[in-house]
Amino acid sequence: METIKRYLIAGLMVGSLLTCLLQSCSTDADEQEIAVEDQLTQQELQTVLETDQWTAVADTALAEIYQNGSGASGKSAANECYQVVYSETGFTATFANCVLNGTENVNGTLVVTYSTNPDVASYTATFDGFFVGAIELNGTRTYTLEMGESQNSIALTVNSEMTVTLEDQSTIIESGTKTLTLTFGETLADISFSITGNWMLQVGENTYSVTILEPLNGNFECAYLLSGIMDLSKNGLEIEVDFGDGSCDDMAQLTYPNGAKENISL
Repeated sequence: METIKRYLIAGLMVGSLLTCLLQSCSTDADEQEIAVEDQLTQQELQTVLETDQWTAVADTALAEIYQNGSGASGKSAANECYQVVYSETGFTATFANCVLNGTENVNGTLVVTYSTNPDVASYTATFDGFFVGAIELNGTRTYTLEMGESQNSIALTVNSEMTVTLEDQSTIIESGTKTLTLTFGETLADISFSITGNWMLQVGENTYSVTILEPLNGNFECAYLLSGIMDLSKNGLEIEVDFGDGSCDDMAQLTYPNGAKENISL
Protein backbone atom coordinates (compact mmCIF):
# COMPACT_ATOMS: atom_id res chain seq x y z
CA MET A 1 0.00 0.00 0.00
CA GLU A 2 2.86 2.39 0.75
CA THR A 3 4.29 1.82 -2.74
CA ILE A 4 0.92 2.51 -4.31
CA LYS A 5 0.58 5.69 -2.27
CA ARG A 6 3.94 6.94 -3.53
CA TYR A 7 2.96 6.11 -7.09
CA LEU A 8 -0.35 7.91 -6.54
CA ILE A 9 1.35 11.16 -5.60
CA ALA A 10 3.79 10.93 -8.49
CA GLY A 11 1.04 9.98 -10.91
CA LEU A 12 -1.22 12.85 -10.04
CA MET A 13 1.64 15.30 -10.47
CA VAL A 14 2.44 13.74 -13.85
CA GLY A 15 -1.23 13.89 -14.81
CA SER A 16 -1.26 17.63 -14.17
CA LEU A 17 1.76 17.96 -16.44
CA LEU A 18 -0.04 16.04 -19.18
CA THR A 19 -2.91 18.51 -19.00
CA CYS A 20 -0.60 21.51 -19.31
CA LEU A 21 1.07 20.03 -22.37
CA LEU A 22 -2.21 19.38 -24.17
CA GLN A 23 -4.06 22.63 -23.59
CA SER A 24 -2.03 25.38 -25.20
CA CYS A 25 -2.93 25.54 -28.89
CA SER A 26 -4.33 28.38 -30.97
CA THR A 27 -4.63 28.67 -34.76
CA ASP A 28 -3.01 31.16 -37.11
CA ALA A 29 -4.30 32.28 -40.51
CA ASP A 30 -4.89 29.59 -43.13
CA GLU A 31 -2.09 29.00 -45.64
CA GLN A 32 -4.40 27.54 -48.26
CA GLU A 33 -8.08 27.91 -48.97
CA ILE A 34 -10.17 25.46 -46.94
CA ALA A 35 -13.95 25.12 -47.11
CA VAL A 36 -15.45 26.69 -43.99
CA GLU A 37 -17.60 23.66 -43.23
CA ASP A 38 -14.51 21.43 -43.35
CA GLN A 39 -12.30 23.54 -41.12
CA LEU A 40 -11.22 22.64 -37.63
CA THR A 41 -11.69 25.91 -35.77
CA GLN A 42 -9.46 27.25 -33.01
CA GLN A 43 -12.26 26.75 -30.48
CA GLU A 44 -12.79 23.14 -31.55
CA LEU A 45 -9.10 22.31 -31.30
CA GLN A 46 -8.91 23.89 -27.87
CA THR A 47 -11.96 21.88 -26.74
CA VAL A 48 -10.32 18.64 -27.89
CA LEU A 49 -7.05 19.41 -26.09
CA GLU A 50 -8.32 21.16 -22.95
CA THR A 51 -10.94 18.79 -21.53
CA ASP A 52 -8.54 17.65 -18.80
CA GLN A 53 -8.13 21.15 -17.43
CA TRP A 54 -11.02 20.71 -14.99
CA THR A 55 -10.10 17.22 -13.81
CA ALA A 56 -6.49 18.36 -13.32
CA VAL A 57 -7.75 20.59 -10.51
CA ALA A 58 -8.92 17.46 -8.69
CA ASP A 59 -5.68 15.64 -9.53
CA THR A 60 -3.74 18.36 -7.74
CA ALA A 61 -6.05 18.13 -4.73
CA LEU A 62 -5.54 14.36 -4.53
CA ALA A 63 -1.78 14.80 -4.41
CA GLU A 64 -2.15 17.39 -1.67
CA ILE A 65 -4.39 15.08 0.37
CA TYR A 66 -1.81 12.29 0.27
CA GLN A 67 1.04 14.60 1.09
CA ASN A 68 -0.85 15.82 4.17
CA GLY A 69 -2.30 12.53 5.41
CA SER A 70 -1.07 9.07 6.29
CA GLY A 71 -3.94 7.22 4.60
CA ALA A 72 -4.47 4.97 7.62
CA SER A 73 -7.81 3.19 7.86
CA GLY A 74 -10.40 5.14 9.83
CA LYS A 75 -8.32 8.29 9.91
CA SER A 76 -9.97 11.61 9.12
CA ALA A 77 -8.33 14.84 8.08
CA ALA A 78 -9.50 18.32 7.28
CA ASN A 79 -8.24 21.70 6.25
CA GLU A 80 -10.11 24.96 5.77
CA CYS A 81 -12.08 23.80 2.74
CA TYR A 82 -12.15 19.99 2.53
CA GLN A 83 -12.57 16.92 4.72
CA VAL A 84 -11.12 13.48 4.08
CA VAL A 85 -12.03 10.06 5.45
CA TYR A 86 -9.53 7.27 4.75
CA SER A 87 -10.14 3.52 4.56
CA GLU A 88 -8.04 0.48 3.74
CA THR A 89 -9.06 0.73 0.09
CA GLY A 90 -8.93 4.48 -0.53
CA PHE A 91 -10.55 7.65 0.71
CA THR A 92 -13.50 10.01 0.27
CA ALA A 93 -12.87 13.74 0.05
CA THR A 94 -15.62 16.36 0.37
CA PHE A 95 -14.79 19.85 -0.87
CA ALA A 96 -16.55 23.05 0.21
CA ASN A 97 -15.60 26.26 -1.60
CA CYS A 98 -11.97 25.30 -2.11
CA VAL A 99 -9.73 27.49 -4.23
CA LEU A 100 -7.14 25.19 -5.78
CA ASN A 101 -4.31 26.50 -7.96
CA GLY A 102 -6.14 29.77 -8.48
CA THR A 103 -9.31 28.14 -9.84
CA GLU A 104 -12.85 29.10 -9.02
CA ASN A 105 -14.39 27.46 -5.94
CA VAL A 106 -14.34 23.67 -5.96
CA ASN A 107 -17.27 21.80 -4.39
CA GLY A 108 -18.45 18.21 -4.23
CA THR A 109 -17.37 14.66 -3.47
CA LEU A 110 -14.41 12.73 -4.84
CA VAL A 111 -13.94 9.03 -4.06
CA VAL A 112 -10.63 7.24 -4.71
CA THR A 113 -10.48 3.43 -4.71
CA TYR A 114 -7.27 1.44 -5.07
CA SER A 115 -6.88 -1.61 -7.26
CA THR A 116 -7.34 -4.94 -5.47
CA ASN A 117 -4.23 -6.26 -7.21
CA PRO A 118 -1.29 -5.49 -4.87
CA ASP A 119 1.18 -5.80 -7.76
CA VAL A 120 -0.45 -3.04 -9.82
CA ALA A 121 -0.28 0.65 -8.95
CA SER A 122 -3.78 1.48 -10.12
CA TYR A 123 -6.66 3.47 -8.66
CA THR A 124 -9.98 4.95 -9.75
CA ALA A 125 -11.27 8.43 -8.94
CA THR A 126 -15.06 8.79 -9.06
CA PHE A 127 -16.54 12.25 -9.57
CA ASP A 128 -20.07 12.65 -8.19
CA GLY A 129 -21.55 16.12 -8.55
CA PHE A 130 -18.06 17.63 -8.45
CA PHE A 131 -17.97 21.34 -9.34
CA VAL A 132 -15.13 23.58 -10.46
CA GLY A 133 -16.83 26.94 -10.36
CA ALA A 134 -19.99 26.43 -12.42
CA ILE A 135 -18.51 23.43 -14.31
CA GLU A 136 -19.91 20.06 -13.14
CA LEU A 137 -17.91 16.83 -13.43
CA ASN A 138 -19.35 13.33 -13.25
CA GLY A 139 -17.78 9.98 -14.10
CA THR A 140 -14.57 8.07 -13.47
CA ARG A 141 -10.88 8.33 -14.21
CA THR A 142 -8.71 5.26 -13.72
CA TYR A 143 -4.98 5.79 -13.28
CA THR A 144 -2.39 3.05 -13.81
CA LEU A 145 1.34 3.54 -13.25
CA GLU A 146 4.22 1.38 -14.40
CA MET A 147 7.97 1.66 -13.90
CA GLY A 148 10.25 1.01 -16.85
CA GLU A 149 12.48 -2.07 -16.80
CA SER A 150 15.59 0.05 -16.26
CA GLN A 151 13.85 2.01 -13.47
CA ASN A 152 14.58 5.31 -15.25
CA SER A 153 11.09 5.88 -16.62
CA ILE A 154 7.49 5.92 -15.40
CA ALA A 155 4.31 5.66 -17.47
CA LEU A 156 0.95 7.00 -16.32
CA THR A 157 -2.12 5.74 -18.21
CA VAL A 158 -5.42 7.52 -17.60
CA ASN A 159 -8.68 5.98 -18.77
CA SER A 160 -11.57 8.46 -18.62
CA GLU A 161 -15.32 8.08 -18.80
CA MET A 162 -16.34 11.63 -17.94
CA THR A 163 -19.20 14.05 -18.53
CA VAL A 164 -18.45 17.76 -18.21
CA THR A 165 -21.47 20.08 -17.93
CA LEU A 166 -20.59 23.68 -18.71
CA GLU A 167 -22.20 26.78 -17.23
CA ASP A 168 -24.59 27.12 -20.21
CA GLN A 169 -25.70 23.48 -19.55
CA SER A 170 -24.02 22.18 -22.70
CA THR A 171 -22.06 18.96 -22.18
CA ILE A 172 -18.76 17.43 -23.21
CA ILE A 173 -18.54 13.64 -22.98
CA GLU A 174 -15.03 12.18 -22.98
CA SER A 175 -14.00 8.54 -23.19
CA GLY A 176 -10.67 6.95 -23.93
CA THR A 177 -7.09 6.53 -22.83
CA LYS A 178 -4.00 8.74 -22.64
CA THR A 179 -0.53 7.62 -21.58
CA LEU A 180 2.32 9.88 -20.53
CA THR A 181 5.79 8.35 -20.23
CA LEU A 182 8.53 10.26 -18.42
CA THR A 183 12.16 9.25 -18.93
CA PHE A 184 14.53 10.59 -16.29
CA GLY A 185 18.14 11.74 -16.48
CA GLU A 186 20.68 13.10 -14.07
CA THR A 187 19.24 16.63 -14.16
CA LEU A 188 15.88 18.26 -14.84
CA ALA A 189 17.10 19.23 -18.30
CA ASP A 190 17.62 15.55 -19.12
CA ILE A 191 13.97 14.58 -18.52
CA SER A 192 11.99 13.79 -21.66
CA PHE A 193 8.41 12.68 -22.16
CA SER A 194 6.13 11.10 -24.75
CA ILE A 195 2.34 11.02 -25.03
CA THR A 196 0.27 8.31 -26.70
CA GLY A 197 -3.39 7.34 -26.67
CA ASN A 198 -6.83 7.29 -28.22
CA TRP A 199 -9.85 9.24 -27.00
CA MET A 200 -13.22 10.55 -28.16
CA LEU A 201 -15.26 13.64 -27.37
CA GLN A 202 -18.92 14.39 -27.98
CA VAL A 203 -19.59 18.13 -27.98
CA GLY A 204 -23.15 19.01 -28.91
CA GLU A 205 -23.81 17.54 -32.35
CA ASN A 206 -20.11 17.07 -33.09
CA THR A 207 -17.97 14.01 -32.42
CA TYR A 208 -14.19 14.23 -32.31
CA SER A 209 -11.85 11.25 -32.09
CA VAL A 210 -8.10 11.44 -31.54
CA THR A 211 -5.48 8.82 -32.35
CA ILE A 212 -1.83 9.59 -31.74
CA LEU A 213 -0.09 8.07 -34.75
CA GLU A 214 3.46 8.91 -33.64
CA PRO A 215 4.17 9.69 -29.96
CA LEU A 216 4.10 13.37 -29.05
CA ASN A 217 7.57 14.07 -27.69
CA GLY A 218 9.07 16.85 -25.62
CA ASN A 219 11.46 17.77 -22.83
CA PHE A 220 11.78 20.30 -20.02
CA GLU A 221 14.16 22.57 -21.93
CA CYS A 222 11.49 23.48 -24.51
CA ALA A 223 8.07 24.92 -23.68
CA TYR A 224 6.47 23.23 -26.70
CA LEU A 225 5.99 19.73 -28.06
CA LEU A 226 8.97 18.85 -30.26
CA SER A 227 7.54 16.16 -32.53
CA GLY A 228 4.73 13.68 -33.07
CA ILE A 229 1.66 13.23 -35.25
CA MET A 230 -1.98 13.14 -34.18
CA ASP A 231 -4.93 12.01 -36.29
CA LEU A 232 -7.98 14.10 -35.38
CA SER A 233 -11.37 13.15 -36.82
CA LYS A 234 -14.20 15.69 -36.80
CA ASN A 235 -17.47 13.92 -37.63
CA GLY A 236 -15.48 11.55 -39.84
CA LEU A 237 -13.31 14.27 -41.44
CA GLU A 238 -9.70 13.13 -40.91
CA ILE A 239 -7.22 15.91 -40.07
CA GLU A 240 -3.53 15.31 -39.40
CA VAL A 241 -1.79 17.42 -36.76
CA ASP A 242 2.02 17.40 -37.06
CA PHE A 243 3.93 18.87 -34.09
CA GLY A 244 7.27 19.13 -35.88
CA ASP A 245 10.59 17.44 -36.54
CA GLY A 246 12.23 17.84 -33.14
CA SER A 247 13.04 21.56 -33.29
CA CYS A 248 12.05 23.73 -30.35
CA ASP A 249 9.54 26.07 -31.94
CA ASP A 250 5.92 27.06 -31.37
CA MET A 251 4.55 25.78 -34.68
CA ALA A 252 2.53 22.75 -35.71
CA GLN A 253 0.65 22.04 -38.90
CA LEU A 254 -2.82 20.77 -39.81
CA THR A 255 -3.24 18.81 -43.04
CA TYR A 256 -6.76 18.36 -44.42
CA PRO A 257 -7.94 15.52 -46.69
CA ASN A 258 -7.74 17.79 -49.76
CA GLY A 259 -4.08 18.50 -49.04
CA ALA A 260 -4.66 22.02 -47.75
CA LYS A 261 -2.47 22.99 -44.81
CA GLU A 262 -2.97 25.33 -41.87
CA ASN A 263 -0.37 26.47 -39.34
CA ILE A 264 -0.96 26.33 -35.59
CA SER A 265 0.88 28.51 -33.08
CA LEU A 266 1.43 26.71 -29.77
